Amino acid sequence: MASADEHRRPRDPEPVDLVSRIADDVRNLLTRRPRVLVAVDGPDAAGKTTLADDAASRIGGAALRASVDDFHRPSAERAVRGALSPEAYYEDTFDLERVQTLLEHFAAGAREVTTKVFDHRTDRPTVRRSAVPREAAMLVDGVFLLRPELRHHWDLAIYLHVPEEVTIDRALRRDVAVFGDERSVLLRYRTKYLPGQALYRSVAAPLDAAHLVVDNSTPTAPRILRERAPRPPGTPDRQSS
Repeated sequence: MASADEHRRPRDPEPVDLVSRIADDVRNLLTRRPRVLVAVDGPDAAGKTTLADDAASRIGGAALRASVDDFHRPSAERAVRGALSPEAYYEDTFDLERVQTLLEHFAAGAREVTTKVFDHRTDRPTVRRSAVPREAAMLVDGVFLLRPELRHHWDLAIYLHVPEEVTIDRALRRDVAVFGDERSVLLRYRTKYLPGQALYRSVAAPLDAAHLVVDNSTPTAPRILRERAPRPPGTPDRQSS
């Protein structure tokens, strides 16, 4: 027989087929409007790119992909406050004006949009133009997508939550080749990325702006922690925060 404590303890949410859920939500939105913007936000190494890629594949020909990583500022601009500054990570990493231009042009019905302006690996401008079907959904992955400057654009916003220890574990498996060794990975994450994400949560409250908050600690078994309905069609808030 279960104890009284066991009856009072809230059950963990059940795992969901998150890719199917997002694809279904997007298809439903596309029946009511010609263009749909989807954000896949969350901390570093949360699984954002994989989820956006998988959902776009499930949606099919109406889906277009973009990433905030393709809108970096030059390294000299990103390092003005210090190469390991959390404030620089949040405030100076991305060219937000050009991200907003992408989102505005897509939402307005443009048949071609600029989905890449910079390659942060080579630290050089690199432009990519992408054709857009008349009816389309653009899935954008990346950090800080629910900041005040961008949050009003999203018809559907997903925030992937993972504990900091999960981020570190994934970073050590993914980023050693990028930063050279484990010590450099740990220094960068503990000094810049994790504090930068804490700053973001403090000043922007991204979880409050998300339509789906998902525990993605186990990518094969994601769990929805919180949800609210996507923005209904006709809501006049694309140009307001």
